Amino acid sequence: MKVLVPVKRVVDYNVKVRVKSDGTGVDIANVKMSMNPFDEIAVEEAVRLKEGGKVTEIVAVSAGVTQCQETLRTAMAIGADRGILVDTAEELQPLAVAKLLKALADKEQPQLIILGKQAIDDDSNQTGQMLAALLGWGQATFASKVVIEDGKATVTREVDGGLETVALPLPAIVTTDLRLNEPRYVTLPNIMKAKKKPLETVKPADLGVDVTPRLKTLKVSEPPKRSAGIMVKDVAELVSKLKNEAKVI
Repeated sequence: MKVLVPVKRVVDYNVKVRVKSDGTGVDIANVKMSMNPFDEIAVEEAVRLKEGGKVTEIVAVSAGVTQCQETLRTAMAIGADRGILVDTAEELQPLAVAKLLKALADKEQPQLIILGKQAIDDDSNQTGQMLAALLGWGQATFASKVVIEDGKATVTREVDGGLETVALPLPAIVTTDLRLNEPRYVTLPNIMKAKKKPLETVKPADLGVDVTPRLKTLKVSEPPKRSAGIMVKDVAELVSKLKNEAKVI
């Protein structure tokens, strides 16, 4: 069974992002970039399925600038067998990414696509759902447990009220949540091995996909700074301030 795992290059989660002075976006100049944490969980789950004998090949996919090759090499160091980069400098929005992934799925014919539930830069939480709609496949989002057997995926997913377990026939789409697994530490020998694994580069035009943005960002601004807190003498004063000054009760 072949698994396709999309991975996104984002600003590292430890970095405090800064808004550009002209308000057009987030400043990523000289900023550490890394794999989206939810996608890292997706790669780890695919590798565990392979180690369990359920999967024979893992193909990591990324779309974006040339530096996304580093993200793909990280995925291959974790355990992916090969990588595909859709090379473009265009701003990629969820629908465009879903169309690119559909084109690659039509070409690669995977039985399972595992991807992060959302990216930590735009928090859209749309790509997996859009891809399932385009392919006409079943989907299980926010997965905290995945079991593959007898040609179907049984997925425990996190919902507002607790947990929900769904079963869906393959091929299928699964999006990962934080509690699915803890990604392994990437060792130096595996990083060296990843450099020798095949990495294919294609253009959106090669896949017949128009990635022209459909949405325009008007302005990006930082949230207002919080004012310093104050000490109160007793509960009565606290209630008074909440009622008369903050006006929250």
